[in-house]
Amino acid sequence: MSANATSRSRDERLEVRISRDQKTLFQRAAELHGRTLADFVITSVQDAAMRVIEEAQSIRLGEEDSRAFAEALLNSREPNARLKKAAQRYLKLTGG
Repeated sequence: MSANATSRSRDERLEVRISRDQKTLFQRAAELHGRTLADFVITSVQDAAMRVIEEAQSIRLGEEDSRAFAEALLNSREPNARLKKAAQRYLKLTGG
């Protein structure tokens, strides 16, 4: 999503119920940032959503798994007959 996503036409509506304490907290944070409450909430939720999506799309490996992955890449074996056949079938199906 682009940085100017919040400047696009706003035709949709989102309503949520929050506690008085939450609203006070959000208003205070918005004021500290020099924004309206609506703008603060929209940009904060958008930023959080983009972080969640980015995290979900990235693969994170632990140290042991990272080593095993690197080892597999660096010391790959010759493809066996089944893999070669599957690759040929894939190329035939996809026109590649």
